[in-house]
Amino acid sequence: MANALDLLRADHRTAAWLAGLESDDSPDVELVPPDALTLLDLAVPHEDVNEILALAGTVLDDPGLRWLLGRCARRLVRDMGAAGIAFDLPYLPAELGAAGRYLHLYAFVAALPHVRAYHREHGVPADVSRHTLADLGRNLAVHRRRHGVGGVIQPSWIQLHFRGVLYQLGRLQFERTVLGGRMGAAVASALPAGPGSPALSLHIPDFSGPLTPAACDDSLARARAFFPRHFPGETCAVAVCFSWLLDPQLADHLPDTANIVAFQRRFRPGYRNEEPNDAGPIEFVFGDPALTVDELSPRTTLEHAVVAHLRAGGHWYDGNGWFPL
Repeated sequence: MANALDLLRADHRTAAWLAGLESDDSPDVELVPPDALTLLDLAVPHEDVNEILALAGTVLDDPGLRWLLGRCARRLVRDMGAAGIAFDLPYLPAELGAAGRYLHLYAFVAALPHVRAYHREHGVPADVSRHTLADLGRNLAVHRRRHGVGGVIQPSWIQLHFRGVLYQLGRLQFERTVLGGRMGAAVASALPAGPGSPALSLHIPDFSGPLTPAACDDSLARARAFFPRHFPGETCAVAVCFSWLLDPQLADHLPDTANIVAFQRRFRPGYRNEEPNDAGPIEFVFGDPALTVDELSPRTTLEHAVVAHLRAGGHWYDGNGWFPL
Protein backbone atom coordinates (compact mmCIF):
# COMPACT_ATOMS: atom_id res chain seq x y z
CA MET A 1 0.00 0.00 0.00
CA ALA A 2 3.05 2.30 -0.10
CA ASN A 3 1.84 3.70 -3.42
CA ALA A 4 -1.55 4.88 -2.13
CA LEU A 5 -0.82 8.57 -2.71
CA ASP A 6 0.68 7.87 -6.12
CA LEU A 7 -2.54 6.12 -7.12
CA LEU A 8 -4.56 9.13 -6.00
CA ARG A 9 -2.34 11.55 -7.90
CA ALA A 10 -2.64 9.48 -11.06
CA ASP A 11 -6.45 9.31 -10.91
CA HIS A 12 -8.18 12.38 -12.35
CA ARG A 13 -11.11 11.80 -9.99
CA THR A 14 -8.98 12.20 -6.87
CA ALA A 15 -5.90 14.24 -7.89
CA ALA A 16 -7.41 17.67 -7.19
CA TRP A 17 -8.96 16.44 -3.95
CA LEU A 18 -5.58 15.12 -2.80
CA ALA A 19 -3.94 18.44 -3.64
CA GLY A 20 -6.46 20.16 -1.38
CA LEU A 21 -5.62 17.80 1.47
CA GLU A 22 -1.91 18.44 0.96
CA SER A 23 -2.41 22.20 1.34
CA ASP A 24 -4.57 21.86 4.46
CA ASP A 25 -2.69 23.07 7.55
CA SER A 26 -5.44 22.50 10.13
CA PRO A 27 -4.50 20.75 13.41
CA ASP A 28 -3.95 17.01 13.53
CA VAL A 29 -6.62 14.69 14.92
CA GLU A 30 -5.72 11.72 17.09
CA LEU A 31 -6.01 8.48 15.15
CA VAL A 32 -7.05 5.45 17.16
CA PRO A 33 -8.22 2.07 15.85
CA PRO A 34 -11.94 1.48 16.31
CA ASP A 35 -13.17 -1.01 18.88
CA ALA A 36 -16.08 -3.39 18.50
CA LEU A 37 -18.43 -1.50 20.85
CA THR A 38 -17.88 1.76 19.00
CA LEU A 39 -18.72 0.06 15.72
CA LEU A 40 -21.85 -1.46 17.21
CA ASP A 41 -22.90 1.97 18.52
CA LEU A 42 -22.65 3.18 14.91
CA ALA A 43 -24.85 0.27 13.74
CA VAL A 44 -22.02 -1.22 11.69
CA PRO A 45 -23.31 -4.58 10.43
CA HIS A 46 -21.91 -7.54 12.32
CA GLU A 47 -20.43 -9.05 9.17
CA ASP A 48 -18.25 -5.95 8.73
CA VAL A 49 -16.93 -5.66 12.27
CA ASN A 50 -14.18 -8.29 12.22
CA GLU A 51 -12.81 -7.11 8.88
CA ILE A 52 -12.73 -3.49 10.04
CA LEU A 53 -10.93 -4.38 13.27
CA ALA A 54 -8.39 -6.59 11.48
CA LEU A 55 -7.72 -4.03 8.76
CA ALA A 56 -7.11 -1.12 11.13
CA GLY A 57 -3.48 -2.05 11.71
CA THR A 58 -2.83 -2.20 7.97
CA VAL A 59 -4.24 1.29 7.49
CA LEU A 60 -2.49 2.86 10.47
CA ASP A 61 0.89 1.22 9.76
CA ASP A 62 1.02 2.17 6.09
CA PRO A 63 2.57 5.68 5.78
CA GLY A 64 0.51 6.72 2.77
CA LEU A 65 -2.82 5.43 4.09
CA ARG A 66 -2.18 6.84 7.57
CA TRP A 67 -1.37 10.26 6.10
CA LEU A 68 -4.54 10.17 4.01
CA LEU A 69 -6.65 9.04 6.94
CA GLY A 70 -5.23 11.80 9.14
CA ARG A 71 -5.91 14.49 6.55
CA CYS A 72 -9.48 13.30 6.04
CA ALA A 73 -10.13 13.23 9.79
CA ARG A 74 -8.75 16.69 10.45
CA ARG A 75 -10.72 18.07 7.53
CA LEU A 76 -13.90 16.69 9.09
CA VAL A 77 -13.04 18.25 12.43
CA ARG A 78 -11.89 21.54 10.90
CA ASP A 79 -15.29 22.07 9.30
CA MET A 80 -17.33 20.83 12.26
CA GLY A 81 -20.72 22.50 12.23
CA ALA A 82 -20.09 24.49 9.04
CA ALA A 83 -23.23 24.42 6.91
CA GLY A 84 -23.51 24.90 3.18
CA ILE A 85 -19.84 24.33 2.33
CA ALA A 86 -18.41 22.22 -0.48
CA PHE A 87 -16.95 19.04 0.96
CA ASP A 88 -15.91 15.87 -0.80
CA LEU A 89 -14.79 12.41 0.23
CA PRO A 90 -14.50 10.61 -3.10
CA TYR A 91 -14.34 6.90 -3.75
CA LEU A 92 -10.73 5.75 -3.64
CA PRO A 93 -8.99 3.75 -6.39
CA ALA A 94 -10.02 0.10 -6.54
CA GLU A 95 -6.33 -0.91 -6.39
CA LEU A 96 -6.37 -0.03 -2.68
CA GLY A 97 -8.74 -2.93 -2.04
CA ALA A 98 -10.54 -3.19 1.30
CA ALA A 99 -8.30 -0.49 2.81
CA GLY A 100 -9.62 1.99 0.27
CA ARG A 101 -13.23 0.89 0.68
CA TYR A 102 -13.12 1.30 4.46
CA LEU A 103 -10.64 4.17 4.86
CA HIS A 104 -13.31 6.85 5.24
CA LEU A 105 -14.90 4.83 8.04
CA TYR A 106 -11.69 5.15 10.06
CA ALA A 107 -11.81 8.90 9.46
CA PHE A 108 -15.39 9.02 10.75
CA VAL A 109 -14.35 7.07 13.84
CA ALA A 110 -11.49 9.54 14.44
CA ALA A 111 -13.97 12.43 14.16
CA LEU A 112 -16.50 10.71 16.42
CA PRO A 113 -15.38 12.26 19.75
CA HIS A 114 -15.41 15.70 18.14
CA VAL A 115 -18.90 15.43 16.66
CA ARG A 116 -20.24 14.03 19.90
CA ALA A 117 -18.69 16.99 21.74
CA TYR A 118 -20.27 19.34 19.20
CA HIS A 119 -23.64 17.72 19.82
CA ARG A 120 -23.23 18.12 23.57
CA GLU A 121 -22.23 21.78 23.20
CA HIS A 122 -25.47 22.40 21.34
CA GLY A 123 -27.60 20.36 23.72
CA VAL A 124 -28.50 17.74 21.12
CA PRO A 125 -30.30 14.89 22.94
CA ALA A 126 -28.35 11.65 23.19
CA ASP A 127 -30.97 9.68 21.26
CA VAL A 128 -30.90 12.12 18.33
CA SER A 129 -27.10 11.97 18.29
CA ARG A 130 -27.14 8.17 18.35
CA HIS A 131 -29.81 7.81 15.65
CA THR A 132 -28.02 10.30 13.40
CA LEU A 133 -24.58 8.73 13.57
CA ALA A 134 -25.98 5.19 13.25
CA ASP A 135 -26.76 6.00 9.62
CA LEU A 136 -23.16 4.96 8.96
CA GLY A 137 -24.18 1.34 9.53
CA ARG A 138 -27.02 1.58 7.00
CA ASN A 139 -24.54 2.98 4.51
CA LEU A 140 -22.23 -0.02 4.96
CA ALA A 141 -25.18 -2.40 4.60
CA VAL A 142 -26.05 -0.84 1.25
CA HIS A 143 -22.43 -1.20 0.08
CA ARG A 144 -22.37 -4.90 0.88
CA ARG A 145 -25.79 -5.51 -0.67
CA ARG A 146 -24.76 -3.80 -3.88
CA HIS A 147 -21.13 -4.93 -4.23
CA GLY A 148 -20.93 -8.10 -2.14
CA VAL A 149 -18.02 -6.75 -0.08
CA GLY A 150 -17.63 -4.32 2.79
CA GLY A 151 -17.07 -0.61 2.39
CA VAL A 152 -18.60 2.87 2.64
CA ILE A 153 -21.02 3.39 -0.24
CA GLN A 154 -21.39 7.20 -0.04
CA PRO A 155 -18.63 8.80 2.03
CA SER A 156 -19.50 12.31 0.82
CA TRP A 157 -23.01 11.78 2.19
CA ILE A 158 -21.99 10.41 5.59
CA GLN A 159 -19.59 13.30 6.20
CA LEU A 160 -22.67 15.48 6.79
CA HIS A 161 -23.55 13.43 9.87
CA PHE A 162 -20.01 13.52 11.27
CA ARG A 163 -19.65 17.28 10.79
CA GLY A 164 -22.75 18.11 12.82
CA VAL A 165 -24.83 19.48 9.94
CA LEU A 166 -27.37 16.66 9.52
CA TYR A 167 -29.79 15.21 12.08
CA GLN A 168 -32.22 12.28 12.08
CA LEU A 169 -35.53 13.42 13.52
CA GLY A 170 -38.04 10.63 13.17
CA ARG A 171 -38.65 9.43 9.61
CA LEU A 172 -36.78 12.28 7.90
CA GLN A 173 -33.28 13.71 8.07
CA PHE A 174 -32.64 17.45 8.11
CA GLU A 175 -29.47 19.11 6.88
CA ARG A 176 -28.49 22.60 7.98
CA THR A 177 -27.62 24.37 4.74
CA VAL A 178 -28.01 27.63 2.79
CA LEU A 179 -30.09 28.34 -0.29
CA GLY A 180 -28.29 28.12 -3.61
CA GLY A 181 -28.80 30.46 -6.53
CA ARG A 182 -31.68 28.81 -8.39
CA MET A 183 -33.60 27.63 -5.34
CA GLY A 184 -32.92 30.92 -3.57
CA ALA A 185 -34.40 32.81 -6.51
CA ALA A 186 -37.52 30.62 -6.42
CA VAL A 187 -37.96 31.20 -2.68
CA ALA A 188 -37.30 34.94 -2.97
CA SER A 189 -40.40 35.34 -5.10
CA ALA A 190 -42.55 34.52 -2.06
CA LEU A 191 -40.46 34.94 1.12
CA PRO A 192 -37.93 37.45 2.50
CA ALA A 193 -35.15 34.93 1.86
CA GLY A 194 -32.90 34.17 -1.07
CA PRO A 195 -29.50 32.81 -2.12
CA GLY A 196 -27.30 32.32 0.94
CA SER A 197 -30.17 32.31 3.44
CA PRO A 198 -30.20 29.50 6.05
CA ALA A 199 -32.46 26.59 5.18
CA LEU A 200 -33.19 23.01 6.13
CA SER A 201 -32.73 20.39 3.42
CA LEU A 202 -34.96 17.34 3.83
CA HIS A 203 -33.58 13.86 3.13
CA ILE A 204 -35.52 10.61 2.99
CA PRO A 205 -33.38 7.70 4.22
CA ASP A 206 -34.03 4.23 2.86
CA PHE A 207 -34.86 1.23 5.09
CA SER A 208 -36.82 3.47 7.46
CA GLY A 209 -40.40 2.44 6.89
CA PRO A 210 -43.17 3.96 4.76
CA LEU A 211 -43.12 7.67 3.99
CA THR A 212 -46.56 8.23 5.46
CA PRO A 213 -48.05 11.72 5.91
CA ALA A 214 -48.24 11.10 9.67
CA ALA A 215 -44.54 10.15 9.85
CA CYS A 216 -43.59 13.25 7.86
CA ASP A 217 -45.79 15.48 10.04
CA ASP A 218 -44.09 14.07 13.12
CA SER A 219 -40.59 14.68 11.70
CA LEU A 220 -41.43 18.24 10.67
CA ALA A 221 -42.88 18.99 14.11
CA ARG A 222 -39.66 17.72 15.67
CA ALA A 223 -37.54 19.81 13.30
CA ARG A 224 -39.51 22.99 13.97
CA ALA A 225 -38.79 22.54 17.69
CA PHE A 226 -35.26 21.12 17.40
CA PHE A 227 -33.37 23.66 15.31
CA PRO A 228 -34.49 26.91 17.03
CA ARG A 229 -33.67 25.29 20.37
CA HIS A 230 -30.23 23.91 19.51
CA PHE A 231 -29.13 26.36 16.79
CA PRO A 232 -30.79 29.62 17.86
CA GLY A 233 -28.41 31.71 15.75
CA GLU A 234 -29.81 30.26 12.54
CA THR A 235 -33.27 31.36 11.50
CA CYS A 236 -34.46 28.91 8.84
CA ALA A 237 -37.61 30.16 7.18
CA VAL A 238 -37.73 27.51 4.50
CA ALA A 239 -37.35 23.77 3.96
CA VAL A 240 -36.06 22.44 0.63
CA CYS A 241 -35.71 19.02 -0.92
CA PHE A 242 -33.81 17.73 -3.95
CA SER A 243 -34.85 14.20 -4.86
CA TRP A 244 -36.13 11.89 -7.55
CA LEU A 245 -39.17 11.58 -5.30
CA LEU A 246 -40.15 15.12 -6.35
CA ASP A 247 -40.19 14.34 -10.07
CA PRO A 248 -43.78 15.46 -10.86
CA GLN A 249 -44.10 12.63 -13.40
CA LEU A 250 -44.47 10.19 -10.51
CA ALA A 251 -47.92 11.59 -9.81
CA ASP A 252 -48.95 10.51 -13.33
CA HIS A 253 -48.06 6.88 -12.58
CA LEU A 254 -49.06 6.45 -8.92
CA PRO A 255 -52.46 6.43 -7.20
CA ASP A 256 -53.63 9.77 -5.83
CA THR A 257 -53.48 8.23 -2.35
CA ALA A 258 -49.81 7.18 -2.62
CA ASN A 259 -47.45 8.38 0.10
CA ILE A 260 -45.06 9.80 -2.50
CA VAL A 261 -47.83 11.88 -4.06
CA ALA A 262 -48.79 13.21 -0.62
CA PHE A 263 -45.14 14.04 0.04
CA GLN A 264 -44.91 15.96 -3.24
CA ARG A 265 -47.96 18.06 -2.33
CA ARG A 266 -46.07 19.59 0.58
CA PHE A 267 -43.72 21.42 -1.77
CA ARG A 268 -43.87 24.41 -4.03
CA PRO A 269 -41.91 23.92 -7.26
CA GLY A 270 -38.35 25.21 -7.30
CA TYR A 271 -36.83 25.10 -10.77
CA ARG A 272 -36.93 22.72 -13.69
CA ASN A 273 -34.07 20.24 -14.00
CA GLU A 274 -33.42 19.54 -17.68
CA GLU A 275 -30.86 16.73 -17.17
CA PRO A 276 -32.35 13.21 -17.01
CA ASN A 277 -31.29 10.96 -14.15
CA ASP A 278 -32.81 7.53 -14.75
CA ALA A 279 -30.24 5.98 -12.41
CA GLY A 280 -31.72 7.82 -9.42
CA PRO A 281 -34.99 5.90 -9.06
CA ILE A 282 -33.31 2.69 -10.25
CA GLU A 283 -30.78 3.03 -7.42
CA PHE A 284 -33.24 3.77 -4.65
CA VAL A 285 -36.09 1.54 -5.82
CA PHE A 286 -34.13 -1.47 -7.11
CA GLY A 287 -30.87 -1.05 -5.14
CA ASP A 288 -28.30 -0.64 -7.93
CA PRO A 289 -27.99 2.32 -10.34
CA ALA A 290 -26.05 0.17 -12.83
CA LEU A 291 -29.03 -2.07 -13.58
CA THR A 292 -30.45 -1.76 -17.08
CA VAL A 293 -34.16 -1.52 -17.78
CA ASP A 294 -34.16 -5.06 -19.15
CA GLU A 295 -32.73 -6.33 -15.84
CA LEU A 296 -35.51 -4.81 -13.73
CA SER A 297 -38.25 -7.10 -12.41
CA PRO A 298 -40.96 -4.90 -10.92
CA ARG A 299 -43.27 -6.17 -8.21
CA THR A 300 -44.66 -3.19 -6.28
CA THR A 301 -46.76 -0.32 -7.62
CA LEU A 302 -43.76 2.03 -7.45
CA GLU A 303 -41.46 -0.44 -9.18
CA HIS A 304 -43.98 -0.93 -11.98
CA ALA A 305 -44.31 2.85 -12.34
CA VAL A 306 -40.56 3.38 -12.63
CA VAL A 307 -40.12 0.60 -15.18
CA ALA A 308 -43.20 1.36 -17.27
CA HIS A 309 -42.14 4.96 -17.74
CA LEU A 310 -38.64 3.95 -18.85
CA ARG A 311 -39.87 1.22 -21.19
CA ALA A 312 -42.23 3.73 -22.79
CA GLY A 313 -39.20 5.83 -23.70
CA GLY A 314 -39.54 8.35 -20.88
CA HIS A 315 -36.89 9.62 -18.49
CA TRP A 316 -36.82 10.42 -14.81
CA TYR A 317 -35.48 13.68 -13.41
CA ASP A 318 -34.22 14.92 -10.05
CA GLY A 319 -37.05 17.05 -8.76
CA ASN A 320 -36.86 19.83 -6.20
CA GLY A 321 -39.16 22.00 -4.17
CA TRP A 322 -39.58 24.10 -1.06
CA PHE A 323 -42.11 25.17 1.54
CA PRO A 324 -42.09 27.78 4.33
CA LEU A 325 -41.33 26.52 7.81
